[in-house]
Amino acid sequence: MKQFVRKLHVETSGKGLSEITRPILEWVAGLDIATGVLTVYICHTSASLTIQENADPDVVHDLERFFARLVPEDNRLYQHTMEGPDDMPAHIRTALTQTHLTVPVVDGTPTLGTWQGIYLFEHRRRPHRRTVVLHVIGE
Repeated sequence: MKQFVRKLHVETSGKGLSEITRPILEWVAGLDIATGVLTVYICHTSASLTIQENADPDVVHDLERFFARLVPEDNRLYQHTMEGPDDMPAHIRTALTQTHLTVPVVDGTPTLGTWQGIYLFEHRRRPHRRTVVLHVIGE
């Protein structure tokens, strides 16, 4: 059994989804793993991860609009407001999504579907530098 770990740093431009599929696929392709499991983990509480359609950009826009309606930025709704009106909603959005993903690796490639991409979902307004840890275990 072999294991590989890498930290991927992602610069976000503020609230929204950023596709990170390509650097992940390129990294896994360079490993000596035929069959295994890829774990993608984000080290933050105000950003998350998701696997979504990457063919039609309207999907990303609709998801962003849906979360804005679902978890509004309104300080009257929250006690934790000292870090700004987008902070507590960001934590809630992260709790509703995922901080880690698990993807099978088959024939040396993560098995994403035809229209699937891996996205970092930034929930804060201002740009951030996010850290995503990639871990592959297999043979």
